Amino acid sequence: MAGKPSIVFAHGLWADGSCFNKLIPTLQAEGHEVFASQHGLDSLESDVACVNFTLNHVPGPIVLVGHSYGGTLITKAGTHDRVGALVYIAALAPDEDETSQEHQDKFPRTPIFEHVDVADGRVWLKPSGVPHFCGDLPEAEQKLVLATGAVPVADLFNQQVPGTAWRTKPSWYIVANNDHTVHPDLERSAAERMGANIRPVDSSHVPMLSHPDFVLDVIREAAESLNA
Repeated sequence: MAGKPSIVFAHGLWADGSCFNKLIPTLQAEGHEVFASQHGLDSLESDVACVNFTLNHVPGPIVLVGHSYGGTLITKAGTHDRVGALVYIAALAPDEDETSQEHQDKFPRTPIFEHVDVADGRVWLKPSGVPHFCGDLPEAEQKLVLATGAVPVADLFNQQVPGTAWRTKPSWYIVANNDHTVHPDLERSAAERMGANIRPVDSSHVPMLSHPDFVLDVIREAAESLNA
């Protein structure tokens, strides 16, 4: 594995590390050390800590990949000195003075938020919301996404910790043109603000599941930049 960057994934809401299962085996077979942070969505601070624990465990340089709210996590944890590049997948990327919610509130509300329940202090995705999250997946895969998703604490998007890695690290951004969860306009704006390498794809909110080959190519591009 000498010379191959490590790959670390950070998942978002209503997901866990298994949402990257169409990417991980291929990257491992290509010689990368790969880990997915498993965080509980209990607080931004604890989720960032989980990503940092994972970064501490693998050798650098690291390509740090975040999906959705995972973009907030890689923005914060990506200041780690082993991280060489960032890949955002349909992700939030708040600035230093923004919370995830403030970042999201600058753009139109997406349909998925009409399909959530708050119970036991957690935000649950209703079955009726799944098509707005991953509607381009086969029905069986949509059901699996719903069954395996971690459920966030209700105020998660209003929490803040320091760190804005995209200001100092090279970034790639996969814009999901058909996203009904994170607004595509937010994605394009975030990518332009950070000066990212922008890679659009006609996908729902989960390109890593609906277009895994496309996402793999972007991750490979980021990894190759660290070997250049």
